Amino acid sequence: MRPESKTGAGPGVTTPGRVWFVGAGPGDPDLITVKGRNLLEAAGAILYAGSLVDRAATMFAPAGCEIRDSKDMTLEEMTDWLIDRAGRHATVVRLQTGDPSLYGALIEMTRPLTAAGIAWAVVPGVSSAMAAMAAAGETLTLPEVTQTVIFTRVAGRTPMPPGEDLAALAAHKTTLCIFLSITLLHKVQDALRASGWAEDAPILVVQKASWPSEEKIVCGTLADIKRKCQAEKIASQAMIVASPALGAADWPDLIRSKLYDPAFSHRFRKATETIHD
Repeated sequence: MRPESKTGAGPGVTTPGRVWFVGAGPGDPDLITVKGRNLLEAAGAILYAGSLVDRAATMFAPAGCEIRDSKDMTLEEMTDWLIDRAGRHATVVRLQTGDPSLYGALIEMTRPLTAAGIAWAVVPGVSSAMAAMAAAGETLTLPEVTQTVIFTRVAGRTPMPPGEDLAALAAHKTTLCIFLSITLLHKVQDALRASGWAEDAPILVVQKASWPSEEKIVCGTLADIKRKCQAEKIASQAMIVASPALGAADWPDLIRSKLYDPAFSHRFRKATETIHD
């Protein structure tokens, strides 16, 4: 369990402060939550995740705040830094990209804090998966097309657990948000083909979703998405989305959502039309 935090008054506190794991969102500093921004503005120390979130750290940190980039640090060095600063400040922020619960080593960092008696808490952030869909004007789910979203990645230096290889997940034919895999796009294509996805299946790639002036959106198919990404020189920081719902804005017909159908009642609205078989 997370230990309860003790009251601290800033630099020189004698009782531990609280470490906050804050999701900075996908890149645009304006997409950090209000709570996350408030914590940054109150922080005595901020440990941020490399160049991906440096603007949010520097824009909102107060004067005198200790700001440290973690890109050259090991996990042990990061947790030691957080523990040390929690002994000096009431509010310490670990600022991470996207949401801390997704590919963020959250549990690996909180276990040493708990063992040291340091209180911690998590503030969620906007995932790059959501930001990519927003940038492209697409939807993750669509009535009677797909109602399931899978967040996953291709095996690289980090292997996939048994039963979670991309080909097995792709066999469900639902929406796939594929993180950390743009350099392995050929493996994504192989896995989708092995699962029976058609060569003209739509694929979306968004690099640096929400980053002002740096965002790139590439719409293609299973057959040509790699070539299109190569043409755009996309080789890092990109979300790959494969979904039967992609491109639905241009379909001639859509199945209507039952929630807003006038023929269906729910506790806030009575049906105004008769359902016909």
